[in-house]
Amino acid sequence: MSVEPNKYRSEMSIEPSALLKLLRIASPALPVGAFSYSQGLEWAVECGVVTDEDTAGQWIGSLLSGSIARFEMPMLAAFYRVWSDNDSALAADLNEDYLASRETAELRSESIQMGGALLAVLQSDGQHEPAVLDAVGAIDHVVFPNVFAFAAATWNLQLEDVLTTYAWSWLENQVTAAMKLVPLGQRAGQRLLAGMSPACAEAMRTAVSLPKDGWSNFAPLFAIASSRHETQYTRLFRS
Repeated sequence: MSVEPNKYRSEMSIEPSALLKLLRIASPALPVGAFSYSQGLEWAVECGVVTDEDTAGQWIGSLLSGSIARFEMPMLAAFYRVWSDNDSALAADLNEDYLASRETAELRSESIQMGGALLAVLQSDGQHEPAVLDAVGAIDHVVFPNVFAFAAATWNLQLEDVLTTYAWSWLENQVTAAMKLVPLGQRAGQRLLAGMSPACAEAMRTAVSLPKDGWSNFAPLFAIASSRHETQYTRLFRS
């Protein structure tokens, strides 16, 4: 029996080479130190706000649909657009705006450390000419979303794909932190990832459609958790 060569092929929405680049910068193996940050989740567990799978999902989900979807991801989209236009001066201005939005020393340090680490990866992986990297490397205290967007824009990746991948990467890091801290089993972690995956797509839609006057990182408990974590007696994570 013969089979038509293309019978079982479907149209791909993203080119394989682009998909592989997205997978690489979203991978937990990317050496940027994301695994060492809980973004206040460690304090939420310590004080009893997060105690099990359900409360972990509520904490993570509220952040994803709140300040991540309504501020961090719109900022990522803005970084992407200015790098697509090769406007390094505006990228530097946006970098200052993003730093100003970090409510605690831990969150500011996290953004800068991860940004510098991702820049170092790009400088060593041979995917960019050194001169191309000079523009982002010249920004003082360059933050992670800025460098992430720079890579995506210079690789001509689609914004919607970039935002969705960023949301997934953030979600996976938070669930992994919850698995260590609560603690939760691997099946519970997979249930959380499966249950909140649609929220990543919804966060992407929010980020691309939200006007700038609608951006908001208002998350008081998150800011309190991060600030309290700075003086927490025992800590596994850096934020």
